[in-house]
Amino acid sequence: MDALAALHQRVSITKLTTPAPDKAQLHQLFKAALRAADHGNMRPWRFLVIEGERLVALGELFARVAQSNKPEITTAELERFKSMPLRAPMIIACIAKTAENPKVPHIEQIIAAGAATQNLLTAAFALGLGAIWRTGDMAYDPQIKNELGLAPNEELVGYVYIGTPSIPVHLPREQNPEEFFSYWSQE
Repeated sequence: MDALAALHQRVSITKLTTPAPDKAQLHQLFKAALRAADHGNMRPWRFLVIEGERLVALGELFARVAQSNKPEITTAELERFKSMPLRAPMIIACIAKTAENPKVPHIEQIIAAGAATQNLLTAAFALGLGAIWRTGDMAYDPQIKNELGLAPNEELVGYVYIGTPSIPVHLPREQNPEEFFSYWSQE
């Protein structure tokens, strides 16, 4: 798939199954992520690949944190948290790793990590893989960040759930660029 086709047709795919990306595919995804726009060439990102039994452990962590935050949580809600990471055969946790820099503000470093995440998603689509970027409470909770080993200068940008699409990939709905782009004039 050429680059413009991947950019024009990429969609999030929620129904994922095995196999997860193989080593060669992962290498391609990682290379794409590292080509993100990066003011100051700081490389303000890192990634954690989570698969196999570690997905079960992540679900247990989600449930533990959810119960810590809401002691009256129901058993059904706890089971939902446990099962969240099992929706894909692999998760890549995308992390912004920021540093003080007089020329590159904190927000630009977070955005760069987001751009790296988007590159990873687009590369996955181009390779015929399915992927979806997920966030929510389990991406922003301090306990989760601590358990995943994030440093104080790091933020979890989100989780990329990735695998093989288990349903046919649909075409994205068309959007009119003119609704979002205009030309500035000083009249």
